[in-house]
Amino acid sequence: MKRMITILGPTASGKTAIATHLAERIGGEIISADSRQVYRRMDIGTGKDLSDYVNPETGRHIPYHLIDIAEPGTKYNLFRYQEDFMKAYNDIQQRGATPILCGGTGLYIESVLKGYNLSPVPQNPELRERLKGKSLEELTAMLTELKKMTGSAMHNKTDVDSCQRAIRAIEIEQYNMEHPTPLREAPAIDSLIIGVDVDREVRRERITRRLHARLEEGMVDEIRGLLSEGIKPEDLIYYGLEYKFITKYVIGELTYDEMVRGLEIAIHQFAKRQMTWFRGMERRGFKINWIKDEQALYNILS
Repeated sequence: MKRMITILGPTASGKTAIATHLAERIGGEIISADSRQVYRRMDIGTGKDLSDYVNPETGRHIPYHLIDIAEPGTKYNLFRYQEDFMKAYNDIQQRGATPILCGGTGLYIESVLKGYNLSPVPQNPELRERLKGKSLEELTAMLTELKKMTGSAMHNKTDVDSCQRAIRAIEIEQYNMEHPTPLREAPAIDSLIIGVDVDREVRRERITRRLHARLEEGMVDEIRGLLSEGIKPEDLIYYGLEYKFITKYVIGELTYDEMVRGLEIAIHQFAKRQMTWFRGMERRGFKINWIKDEQALYNILS
């Protein structure tokens, strides 16, 4: 059984390119740890960059998993991710390849490395009705208090950048408090963890450049197309970041300039929150080997 390698990092750190080059070199397959790339037809906004999975010299496709496995408008969740991860992980191991977990959703990564014992949490209509109309700040404060009561590390601000997501997070915490889970039974996964951490100013410049490139590539049209399929605006807003701001622009709640300015700020804040989560993982006992570039990775592996 080959030991898994995990490559994590904030948005725009270049982790996907590093993971695919590594997979080509060692005969690996990539398991995505991105909470939004699971959705089909949400390509530009989630930054799938599927061309990164093709070696430009040989034309060889690097196998990837847990991308394009759910329909837009649905609510993919952590419980499903754990199930899907284990299926992909076992399949890769059985074929003798090396699993490479790659992504920036810290909660997904930590859940499979530590082996969280989860159960599907049903919707609570009464709770949702009580919370309807509350502001994001009020909901975030409620979630913070619930976490203090439960001692939970299951959510952070990465997960509550819209009222709908905050309500779902409260719903999960409330359910877990009322229905305590038994000792975890999911297996922890042994993994070498590599963190990609580029300089803050370099990351900021990359985020800005990439945002404008994606707008030019048709990110607004992508979201218009999803809305034309009948997907509700609030369901796209639920996904946060690009889908939140551009949907609000398309339905007339923001001007184009307000959308671009607000989205750029939000992505910078998101990257900062991702790094906060990864630093928290280190405090919770994970050893992350931080690198600046691909060569540093090979030095660790050699």
